[in-house]
Amino acid sequence: MLHMIEHVFTEQSLVAAFFVIGAVMWISLIISKRLTAGRIHGSAIAILIGLGLAYIGGVVSGGQKGLADIPVFAGIGLLGGAMLRDFAIVATAFEVDAVEARKAGLLGVAALAIGTVLPFLIGAGFAVAFGYTDAASITTIGAGAITYIVGPVTGAAIGASSTVIALSIATGVLKAVMVMVFTPMLAKIIGLDNPRSAMAFGGLMGTVSGVAGGLAATDPKLVPYGALTATFHTGIGCLVAPSVFFLAVRAITG
Repeated sequence: MLHMIEHVFTEQSLVAAFFVIGAVMWISLIISKRLTAGRIHGSAIAILIGLGLAYIGGVVSGGQKGLADIPVFAGIGLLGGAMLRDFAIVATAFEVDAVEARKAGLLGVAALAIGTVLPFLIGAGFAVAFGYTDAASITTIGAGAITYIVGPVTGAAIGASSTVIALSIATGVLKAVMVMVFTPMLAKIIGLDNPRSAMAFGGLMGTVSGVAGGLAATDPKLVPYGALTATFHTGIGCLVAPSVFFLAVRAITG
């Protein structure tokens, strides 16, 4: 029986990946409902479980891709890859009502600008505080604070070390989890209850996964609006971090 299951998982790796991810989400939603009364969204719990499984997979296989280095879980590498991730982001945006989206106006643009610059400054500040002095490292870690996608894109473009790139990804993942966890708790306080505020929020926070998870726990109808501006946020970060921000940091650090 076990041999048959292993054979199916190996030969149909993508199908097996959907099964594993589905099981993790199912368990995460149960934990969210029964242990946190829905205050922490299941997506945030799933990310933590995924990070734990990735660590276990790396230790067991000795590889660099977590569970994907184990043959029976190889499909997770494809399911979690950039192609399907970007497809999911684009699909989410199709639920946006154009009339409501236009209401964001200059507020949405301002949110994108602030949400790109402020996290970068905070991330760069932490990089300096922990002893990094070269422009490439400071910029890469700062870019990771924008999103965990912007960090590695920036690091690869300006020649940062693999260690620094890994730190930038960790910074972005931490931000995503924090946004997921705290959004439902603070939604009423900050007036996060309509498409306009959701778009501003998505622009300020930037992380698509964090914003989507947080808004899903607040009001699922707001998810497309927050994800729309958060997606633009990632694109803007990938443009300005390895160019404008890097040149500015290099000018300051010499």
